[in-house]
Amino acid sequence: MKKIFQVILLCMFFLSSQAQQKANPRLIIRGDDMGSSQSSNLACLESYKNGIETSIEVMVVAPWFPEAARLLKENPGVDVGLHLTITSEWDNIKWRPLTHCPSLTDKNGYFLPMMWPNPNYPGLAIIENKWKLAEIEQEFRAQIEMALKNIPHLSHLSGHMGSTNFDKKVEELTQRLASEYNLTHKGDGADPDSGINGIGYDGPHKTSAEKESSFIKMLNRLEAGKTYVFVDHPALDNIEIQAVHHIGYEDVAKDRQGVIDLFTSSKIKELIREKGIELINYNDATKALPRSTPEMEKVSSKGISNYLKAVKENKQDLHSLMILRHGKVIAQSWFGDNAPNKNHIMNSVSKTFTATAIGFAVAENRLKVTDKVISFFPNDLPETISPYLAELQIRDLLTMSVGHDIDPTDKIRTQNGSWERLFLATPIVYKPGIKFVYNSMASYMLSAIVTKVTGEKVIDYLYPRLFRPLGITGAVWETSPTGINKGGFGLYIKTEDMARMGQFLLQKGNWNGKQLLPEAWFDEATSVKITQSPVWVPSNIKSKDSDWVQGYCYQLWRCRNNAYRADGANGQFIIVLPEKDAVVVTTANINDMQAEINLIWKYLLPAFE
Repeated sequence: MKKIFQVILLCMFFLSSQAQQKANPRLIIRGDDMGSSQSSNLACLESYKNGIETSIEVMVVAPWFPEAARLLKENPGVDVGLHLTITSEWDNIKWRPLTHCPSLTDKNGYFLPMMWPNPNYPGLAIIENKWKLAEIEQEFRAQIEMALKNIPHLSHLSGHMGSTNFDKKVEELTQRLASEYNLTHKGDGADPDSGINGIGYDGPHKTSAEKESSFIKMLNRLEAGKTYVFVDHPALDNIEIQAVHHIGYEDVAKDRQGVIDLFTSSKIKELIREKGIELINYNDATKALPRSTPEMEKVSSKGISNYLKAVKENKQDLHSLMILRHGKVIAQSWFGDNAPNKNHIMNSVSKTFTATAIGFAVAENRLKVTDKVISFFPNDLPETISPYLAELQIRDLLTMSVGHDIDPTDKIRTQNGSWERLFLATPIVYKPGIKFVYNSMASYMLSAIVTKVTGEKVIDYLYPRLFRPLGITGAVWETSPTGINKGGFGLYIKTEDMARMGQFLLQKGNWNGKQLLPEAWFDEATSVKITQSPVWVPSNIKSKDSDWVQGYCYQLWRCRNNAYRADGANGQFIIVLPEKDAVVVTTANINDMQAEINLIWKYLLPAFE
């Protein structure tokens, strides 16, 4: 029985990636043309929130883009693509380019209506005119930069009406821009290089009933182990969309209402569940960490099995687990109502992301860790500046050696108004740099400093530098009453996002062959800066028995076994083991966090051969 139990655990935990990715079809449901009308905006969001849609393409040149951007920022979990646009096909509504590009516009300055020759619009197709590649590049750049400015979690590019792949030179240009802006290019949907196969309706699809019937036939054709993308255009049949048409496509409103009916159909949702089809988005398909097995990466399956058994026997409320070896996921699972696509509270794991933002700011010469804290907050200083406050440096915030006698976080975080002012008014009774007191408000001040020197919230500052390159999307970070990301807490991301961050730390800032952040930062940030027991650790604890007395770094803890970690209350861990070339990630609700780490050391550490 014991052997059988272990086998079951193994199937549950580290064969899940292979079982889901190889045995089950994976399907991206893409809704296009958000921004083109309010009807499309509302329908795209409804199809995502209450339907099967997983990715949304938005047009920045269209008239309803401002509302679309607001709605997408309010729903950061949706995977967003920029629908690069150089045509304006409807008769009653038109859009213009963001830049001066006369080779792409008609006599009124609107984009030409068609990409390919159309007898109903003679001479008005891009392909029929002497388009200029330089003008397409300047327009694409302007659209990309406007989209990223308003929707930081944008993950990819696609082409409206074939705008990005109607010519080889344009396709090459788009690929280059995608790489430059840390995005991926998905063209009209399918992407053979990423193993994404295009698929459409299997039969007539004029009416809602026909769409549903043909979509069901399509679902029945999906093959195990393959990834597909289905593209259509949801919109509401209302007075706005009823005025939208062009010659040859007059029943736009009814057609697109049929799409939202399909995407939100309870019958379709139930069939997808019954068939085990995994709904994913483009980011899942193109930026997921590589998968392997324990044996392939020389890790003991039995060790993992014994760990999971011990977790159960010790009644630890583990929410998720992910183990990486040599940069590959070899074990993963989610418990209860937790899931791969669900964000989880990070608590103080947030601090490591804030410190990384400081690292980027240092690399960009926006600040130095020796800069005085008061220099950033001239309007928040107390009437009398004490000598110790005047001495306080950024690195004292990073190492939680501010000089406070007690942590002021609980007192400050419940207040309205400026947390910066309240922090700076808190007496500093020890010389900065010599007394460790765990201090989430110190982390908050780091966040505030990043905002001061960049003009951006930490989350927005990290998107182009860290999140998009690593494939982290849909992050949510709570803010203070003055709109600053909380820094020391309040971040919500997914388990795999934590694993990406762990691998980024392990690789000292190198990702896919690019050095995103100088290696020297990691040498500095992960080395011990101060060694004092936090208040919750008994004074007589032996070093060999505790992971809380190994030393504190830059918003990271050193661990036993020459490891280091980001950790958050109740068992959120990113544990980096350089000597094993491994990362262990957990989310949980476990009060005794030392007991949680103890099981990792007892069972998982020796599993790495």
